[in-house]
Amino acid sequence: MTTTDHSSADAYAAERDTTEGRVYTVTGGDWDELVASVDPVSEERLIVNLGPQHPSTHGVLRLVCELEGETVRSVRPIVGYLHTGIEKNMEYRTWVQGTTFVTRADYLAPIFNETAYCLAVEKLLDVKVPRRADVIRVIMMELNRISSHLVALATTGMELGALSMMIYGFRDREKILDIFEAVCGLRMNMAYVRPGGVAQDLPANGVQMIRDFVEYMPKGLDDYEGLLTGNAIWQERTQGVGYLDVSGCLALGVTGPVLRSAGLAWDLRKTMPYCGYEEYDFEVPTHNGADAWARYLVRLEEIRESLKIISQGLDKLEPGPVMVEDKKIAWPAQLALGADGSGNSLNHIRHIMSQSMEALIHHFKLVTEGFRVPAGQVYTAIEAPRGELGIHAVSDGGTRPFRVHMREPSFVNLQSIPALAEGGLLADVIAGGASLDPVMGGCDR
Repeated sequence: MTTTDHSSADAYAAERDTTEGRVYTVTGGDWDELVASVDPVSEERLIVNLGPQHPSTHGVLRLVCELEGETVRSVRPIVGYLHTGIEKNMEYRTWVQGTTFVTRADYLAPIFNETAYCLAVEKLLDVKVPRRADVIRVIMMELNRISSHLVALATTGMELGALSMMIYGFRDREKILDIFEAVCGLRMNMAYVRPGGVAQDLPANGVQMIRDFVEYMPKGLDDYEGLLTGNAIWQERTQGVGYLDVSGCLALGVTGPVLRSAGLAWDLRKTMPYCGYEEYDFEVPTHNGADAWARYLVRLEEIRESLKIISQGLDKLEPGPVMVEDKKIAWPAQLALGADGSGNSLNHIRHIMSQSMEALIHHFKLVTEGFRVPAGQVYTAIEAPRGELGIHAVSDGGTRPFRVHMREPSFVNLQSIPALAEGGLLADVIAGGASLDPVMGGCDR
């Protein structure tokens, strides 16, 4: 398809002046140009706009497909329909408040967003979190990895016609969300991981709830295998579909299960450990199929490995603080569960309201203004369910981030859709896209 020169009028968005300032009108990009470039008489080609409302594009993703019969000749992924301005908004909030923004990016992996961000802030602050907080972070991340992979398996099953997988996946994910609710009061977007540690310790029944889940989940995995792995239809829809080999993954920056399903055992928990992952005994599942089938098998095995890590984490839990001792950073440091939910403990309220004016001033300053972070910039990366999640944080020495940018794996991985889909069938676009497991909240942020 050839590109044509545009006049200056076509190259920019239309604009007009109003009483409230200049207003720009942004249209649907190059849709008209794309449609006009196909001659329906001389070429038996059809332009199909798939999404962003289509339930099988795995979120508000728009795919402009050029078809020749049932064969896909080209695919253009178009993103941005779930843009929430998270990174820009963080520049107007304190460093602690930043966790409430990043947690909403990839909404299926909130604990990972929070941990990556907090590791960056802690690197700027040059502080080390207590060991118990590190272990809790690992346990919560691996629970979150399982819940994310369950949604990947469930939605892929739904999009390919295996509706029972949707029911099974969400049934078992509920058990993890129950644990999250017991630990921090929220099921999603928890802002549980904070700079310096975690917001609060595990509840009295938390460890037992997690042990019960670890004991239950292998049976659930056996159910999935019985439903899908030996299913001829599932094999037909996934084997040889959405092929992307190691060289293709590396050229496009693709990471996570997609890269490991092509045979490269690249996992930041092993290659660049953080949060004490070097102390845990686990394997990095790989496959050499490099297709949707291999990605399905890798995610199943990753769930099994996460269960092993969680069990080891529970054994590593020792009594101790879950937040750094530095009172100029630690917030919230004294939470308790009351009749009306979670909040500052009664002892803390009594101390700041009736015993110490200095403590009240400090509490007020810490909550409203926040702590200062030394000037500098850092990049931290962790292994999220979809691949490498990186945080580039810049501080100018103030109480707010100067700039925070996320290296979001869904955004990077989505650029491989043309490589996965072109030359295949239209139905395989759905299977290939689902096997990437993109989350558009993280992609668009």
